[in-house]
Amino acid sequence: MKELEKARMKIDEIDKRMAHLFEERMDAVNIVAEYKKEVGKPVEDKNREMKLIENNSKYIENFDYLPYYNDFLSSTIRISKNYQNKLIDGVKISISGTKGAFADVAAKKVYSGAKNVSFSDFSSAYDAAVNGETDYAFLPIENSFGGDVGAVLDLAFYGNLYINGIYETDIVQNLLVKTKTKFEDIKCVISHPQAILQCGQFIKANNFETRNASNTTEAAKIVALSDDNSIAAIASSEAAKNYGLKIIKSAINESNQNTTRFAVFSRSKSADNHSDNRFVIMFTVRNIAGALSKAISVIGNYGYNLLDLKSRPTKLEKWKHYFFIEGEGNINSDNGKNMLKELENCCDNLKVVGSFEKEVQV
Repeated sequence: MKELEKARMKIDEIDKRMAHLFEERMDAVNIVAEYKKEVGKPVEDKNREMKLIENNSKYIENFDYLPYYNDFLSSTIRISKNYQNKLIDGVKISISGTKGAFADVAAKKVYSGAKNVSFSDFSSAYDAAVNGETDYAFLPIENSFGGDVGAVLDLAFYGNLYINGIYETDIVQNLLVKTKTKFEDIKCVISHPQAILQCGQFIKANNFETRNASNTTEAAKIVALSDDNSIAAIASSEAAKNYGLKIIKSAINESNQNTTRFAVFSRSKSADNHSDNRFVIMFTVRNIAGALSKAISVIGNYGYNLLDLKSRPTKLEKWKHYFFIEGEGNINSDNGKNMLKELENCCDNLKVVGSFEKEVQV
């Protein structure tokens, strides 16, 4: 019995120390939650969780204890995330579109405890984050079939918000109608221009007319409120539920790998993190021969992989363009800072829009 009592006393003492350490850990979690709330980082971070378990497992010397220790770590991480969600609950995210829009669905996957605030267009959603009406904006920058969302790229260039993460989600477009509408009744489809473009083959094959809407959920709303059975909307299955419509044809987009990339725009720039491996920079180049080529060479000479290069007219001067670049690598390092300094010699309006870990599928 003496040995049993000693063991129980030892457990009690260890539990007491662990309680104090638990409080210290949760204090640190509080700081992490505040940072994530400020810059728009989601609570969920699978890569960080896997690294934490992998690294901490090395401290266990008794191999028999390892699976139980991993369970202990997983439970601790779950508790930390629950606490972070509680602290971040109430965060407001501006989206373009209403409940059931693809942005609404994707944002809820990334920020489970947040409140999405709907706006009629990208500019209004962006401005809401700028003015503090919302904490950040969740906006599409590119679709795998329809291409760039130019209006959002313009906001990134001319605005003062930072991109602190990019998230990719699958897009499935459906044809929505009122419950009594038959397929042969349909003469016209309504949706956002991007959605119409993604479903061009289907629209052409059925000889449908098209009408533009500010977003896909607005299209669903128009159909729901109309007495006209000859119109249909292209939108998500969630929009069908929200507006009491039926899906008369599903998955009508041309590509079965139709995905959209959403960027999180925040007023605060994320901290210089040496685990970041993606960056976004934007600039204009001087009107001299080889200026763009030189800028691209500078990026390559410093060992950074150019993942994407887009150009857009500045709309301020004829034939003047700005460039949107996504690169692979960390620009928070001395190497990155030197690269940016050299870029300043051949670029005008050089702007670091964001630095983050690689984009996440949601």
